[in-house]
Amino acid sequence: MDILSIRFLDILDIVLIAILLYYVYKLVRGTVAVNIFIGIVIIYLVWRLTQLLQMELLSSVLDQFVGVGMFALIVVFQQEIRKFLLMIGSANITKNGRFFRSLKFTRNDDSEDGATKVDIIVDACESMGRTKTGALIVIKRSTKLDFVKNSGDEMNIELNQPIVESIFFKNSPLHDGAMVIEENKVTATRVILPVSNDRSIPLRFGLRHRAAVGITEKTDALALVVSEETGQISYIRDGEFTMFESNEELRERIKEDLR
Repeated sequence: MDILSIRFLDILDIVLIAILLYYVYKLVRGTVAVNIFIGIVIIYLVWRLTQLLQMELLSSVLDQFVGVGMFALIVVFQQEIRKFLLMIGSANITKNGRFFRSLKFTRNDDSEDGATKVDIIVDACESMGRTKTGALIVIKRSTKLDFVKNSGDEMNIELNQPIVESIFFKNSPLHDGAMVIEENKVTATRVILPVSNDRSIPLRFGLRHRAAVGITEKTDALALVVSEETGQISYIRDGEFTMFESNEELRERIKEDLR
């Protein structure tokens, strides 16, 4: 191919495919689906290689696999596809570039405000864990959470540790339900979340944990639960419990997931 014959649209095509693959990887990173994604990429590369080397038998077998594989992808990546479509549907392209921020290419959560937000939330959970105060906190990422915020009381409170702890205080009228955090503000309390029906969730976890799993299955939000029985903090992302050894490790995981 003559390099001088490459059109602008060819370059744009390559860039868009690269962006799409990057976002898909970011979407499945840290989940079991990432291994499936890598496996699919490897199979596709092997298939293209067999075509170049004219290995007709193996190429034909892989060709059939790739052809049928598109239907399998829809089943395997059902949750990820749902989150992707939710992100596209909830993004506002024309308003302040929100669409590009939702893709996380222009977001910068390494700022001092981003780090402070995570510290406030984890410190509050740690304090509530010591007193065995139950809590359910949802942290918005790119998917809008209006459909669950409408079930509770809308707020616009600057995020700080005393506010979080006072909302979940046992005698507070706002303690029942979930708290929604967007940017550096508490935007809703007493929120009712969709409850997951996943039978693999251990029986020791109650409705708070099932609600946390439910909202992270349906959106790309992050969720933190403080158990009122044990005081243990649970971190849920993509419908799965994320393990951590210490609260410092938890801080780093949340900061990484918010990037």
